[in-house]
Amino acid sequence: MEINLGNQPGMQRPPLIPQPDPFGNAFYGAGSGMIRSGLGAYGEKFLGSSSEFMQSNISQYLSDPQYYFQVNGHYVRNKLKVILFPFLHRGHWTRITEPVAGRLSYKPPVHDINAPDLYIPFMAFGTYVVLTGFSLGVFGRFTPEALSLQFTKGLVGWFFQVLLLKGLLYSMGSSEAPLLDIVAYAGYAFAGMSLAVLMRIFWSYSYYFLLPWTCICMGVFLVKTMKRVLLGGARSYEKQSSTHHYLLIFMAVAQFPLLFWLGSVGG
Repeated sequence: MEINLGNQPGMQRPPLIPQPDPFGNAFYGAGSGMIRSGLGAYGEKFLGSSSEFMQSNISQYLSDPQYYFQVNGHYVRNKLKVILFPFLHRGHWTRITEPVAGRLSYKPPVHDINAPDLYIPFMAFGTYVVLTGFSLGVFGRFTPEALSLQFTKGLVGWFFQVLLLKGLLYSMGSSEAPLLDIVAYAGYAFAGMSLAVLMRIFWSYSYYFLLPWTCICMGVFLVKTMKRVLLGGARSYEKQSSTHHYLLIFMAVAQFPLLFWLGSVGG
């Protein structure tokens, strides 16, 4: 006979008590611990390798932006002399190294005249834009559109200069220079451009003497700088010295059309 107590009123079904599993809790605790420790070790390894990969690539292509703004007045004056009068620079063109955290690192610009910085390029670019706008006003051609065109032209010229230097280093088998180094070297051209545009405001004929001089000085400065980078980073420079010399000459000659295009105010 089957007795159903669940349907009778006043009767309660006794609660079901789960039977203890002598192996379940042990396996569960051990399994969860192994999973947590395994995932933690894998995550730490993955994050560590990713962090190392990111740091190595950032240091290779971008470096530390704060490094390029460690300048003072003494450095700025001497650096402008090297850019505008590279023939008078009697010192060496190699950068100074120092041990940092067990490895060699370059000294900041405030302690090394040959170190690249971004303070001069940014200040020179801003001065170039202001002087071109003032020149447009002097010659009666100032409009907001014309000033915007000069600003855009300056950025495009800076970008082309970066591509030129980066492509040159890649062709020579030395593409390890950080990107901000290349941006700094390319931006130094605006120092001479600002001087040429300024003198054109006072005497228009001086522009046709200063601009070629700026092109020559910028070409010499970049050739000296690129040879220093190549000699420091590429061992195949001596094996293909003739080809590298032609590429360096091409880079120096390319400064003429690029800087003349940047100097065509209102054109």
